[in-house]
Amino acid sequence: MTEIKTKVTAEPGKQELYITREFNLPLELLFKAYTEAQFVEQWMGTSVQKLDSKKHGGYVFETKDTHGNLLLRSSGVIHGFQQNQHIYRTFEMETTPFPAQMEYLEFEELTPRKSKLTMHVVYKSVTIRDNILKLPFIAGINMAHNKLESLFN
Repeated sequence: MTEIKTKVTAEPGKQELYITREFNLPLELLFKAYTEAQFVEQWMGTSVQKLDSKKHGGYVFETKDTHGNLLLRSSGVIHGFQQNQHIYRTFEMETTPFPAQMEYLEFEELTPRKSKLTMHVVYKSVTIRDNILKLPFIAGINMAHNKLESLFN
């Protein structure tokens, strides 16, 4: 069984959660993995249709099955962007009934070769957050983060 290195904290009765992960990667590489299309495609296993990594920028990602059928389209607008520090964005899974959520991604250097990502995710309601957590969300994000870390090692 794969160790769960990405931690998800969701307090009962709140419409938010926190995702934290320490990476054996320099801060600059971790930030690039979230802001450069060729890296996003590799670790997320998705096609980047648009990625404009700047304030007032935005993104569109698509995931298809082996037959080319669309499984998931996600998109959002970047509301805050500071190189190697933070990204504040909306995140909408267009092909699901879930409304957009707000994500605050904070990037922190721990040592020259180690960095930390903290995501504060806010949902429209407690019910929506709890329904998201019923999906294979935690295992999926851990698997994606493991893949992200292995890209540069």
